[in-house]
Amino acid sequence: MFRQLEYKCEWYGRELVKIDRFYPSSKRCNHCGFVVEEMPLDIRIWDCPNCGTKDIDRDINAGKNILAAGLAVSVCGADIRPDRHSSLGQLRKTRTSRKKQKPKS
Repeated sequence: MFRQLEYKCEWYGRELVKIDRFYPSSKRCNHCGFVVEEMPLDIRIWDCPNCGTKDIDRDINAGKNILAAGLAVSVCGADIRPDRHSSLGQLRKTRTSRKKQKPKS
C-alpha cells in the first residue's frame, strides 16, 4: 500500500512516517488540540467548542494535524495512537462536546 510513497521518499531522500490510521486528524482542532468525540462525515466545516476557532475545514485541518503528528514522531519519537488508548505520553486533549455540530449550508 505504501510502496509508491516509500519509493518516492527514497528517491528524494525523505523519511516516510506512518501514523495510526485511527488518529482523529479531522476531528482534532489544529489550534488547541481539542477532539470532538463524534462528528458525522457530512459535517465538512465546524467550529471548535473549546477555543472558538470558526469555520475549520475538515480536510485542511486533517492535513495540518497529520503533518504535526508526523513531525512529532520524526523529531520526538512521540507515540501517535487513537484516543481509545491511554493518553499517557501521547498527543491528546479531549472532552465531550455539549452540543452536536450541524452541517453548514
